[in-house]
Amino acid sequence: MSTASFRAAAKQLAARDPVMARLVRDGPAPRIPLWKESNFESLVRGIVFQQLARPAAVAILGRLVDAVDGELTPDTVLPLTDATLRQVGLSARKVISLRDLATKVRDGTVILDNRRLGHLDDDEIIRRLSTVKGIGPWSSQLFMIFQLRRQDVWPVGDLGIRRGYGVAYGVPTPTEKELEPLGEKFRPYRSTAAWYCWMAEAVLAGRKATLPIADDPILRAHGRRA
Repeated sequence: MSTASFRAAAKQLAARDPVMARLVRDGPAPRIPLWKESNFESLVRGIVFQQLARPAAVAILGRLVDAVDGELTPDTVLPLTDATLRQVGLSARKVISLRDLATKVRDGTVILDNRRLGHLDDDEIIRRLSTVKGIGPWSSQLFMIFQLRRQDVWPVGDLGIRRGYGVAYGVPTPTEKELEPLGEKFRPYRSTAAWYCWMAEAVLAGRKATLPIADDPILRAHGRRA
């Protein structure tokens, strides 16, 4: 899905929903970064960044990329010792997650080839990714929006989306269970609706809204080979 497609989806949402119309009018146009990294690298970045401040996470990811000489793949990650992975700054839990991801990509449990992914629906992608220790539905859904650029993903586990929906529609912050059916009116553009919910608090407060996920090319900055 291209940036133009996300913007076309925003127009459709604005035409059918007055709250979305306001967010579309006053907020930034959807701009989903086109990452320069592979699907595997994207998931590794997600693991590394969990529960870390951005500067620390960037530094750790850079050391990990250096440890594999710029080629971050299952075949380069798995030979690294636990000691090496800990030295780059990964916690014991993240070492387990990284090894589990690399193993499951290599044995075919997790499919990351774009052609094969195209034949899997969202639920199947979430099911497969969620077999990896440290990756759950929320991480899988963000991967589908920001890496695979799928247009109808509704990450109800994201607190920012729930809070933004509550602010925009003037209701208490919904729970995950409550938010799930509230997204039905946005089909088949729920990814774009999620974008505007992420932005809602800032937009309605008159503040500058920022991307839910920063779009600087981290892996390229750390020497990933093109």
